[in-house]
Amino acid sequence: MVGEADHCSELNNIERSVADYYSMKLKEHGASHLGVDWNSQESQHLRFRQLVKVIDFSKPFTINDLGCGYGALYDYLRRITDQKFEYYGSDLSEDMVQVAAGRHEGMFGCNFTSGNVIRCADYTIASGIYNVRLQISDSDWFGYIQSSLDNLNEYSERGFAFNMLTSYSDIDKRRDYLYYADPCSFFDLCKRRFAKEVALLHDYGLYEFSMIVRKTI
Repeated sequence: MVGEADHCSELNNIERSVADYYSMKLKEHGASHLGVDWNSQESQHLRFRQLVKVIDFSKPFTINDLGCGYGALYDYLRRITDQKFEYYGSDLSEDMVQVAAGRHEGMFGCNFTSGNVIRCADYTIASGIYNVRLQISDSDWFGYIQSSLDNLNEYSERGFAFNMLTSYSDIDKRRDYLYYADPCSFFDLCKRRFAKEVALLHDYGLYEFSMIVRKTI
C-alpha cells in the first residue's frame, strides 16, 4: 500500500508540474498556438490532420480530446466535417479549461473538464501531451506515458491517436526538458498491447510522429 501511495503522489507531482507549465504559456501568449507551445497554427493544424485519420467520418461519433488546451481541435473538427459529434475536452491546466469553456460557451456537443479526465467515447486524441517532461527522468516519463496509453485504450471504443517528438530529431535542435521517443518501440508497444491495426505516421515534415490505433469492432 505504501508503494501505491508513493506512485499516486509521484503521478500528482508530474501532472501538477505539467499543468503549471501550460498555465504559464497561456498567461504569456493567450489562447493561441503559442499558448499551447506550438510554433505555428499551420503546424498545429498539420498535426490535427494526422490525428483525425483515426476517425470514421461516415457516421456520428464521440471523441475525447486529452490535453485539449483552448479547444482548438473542436474548432478544427467543426471546419472539416458536417458530421454530428460529441466532444469532451480535458486538460490538466484549470486555466486552459476556463478559457476553452469561455470560447465555446453554448456550442452544441462541446464539453470541457479540468484534470486528467477520460470517459468512454468512440475515439480519443492526445496531441502534444507526452512532449514536456520538464525535470522528470526518461524512465519515469516512459512509465507515465504507458499508463496513459493504457487509459486511452480502455476508454476508446473504436480507436485512439497520439503524437510524440521523435528520437530521430537533429541533436542540435533538441531541448533537455522535452521527451524524444523511439517511434519503432511505441509502434511495437501499440501493436502488441492494443490492436492489430496500427499506423505509424512519420512523413509530414515535423520532428515528431503520430500513432493511429484502430480497433476492430
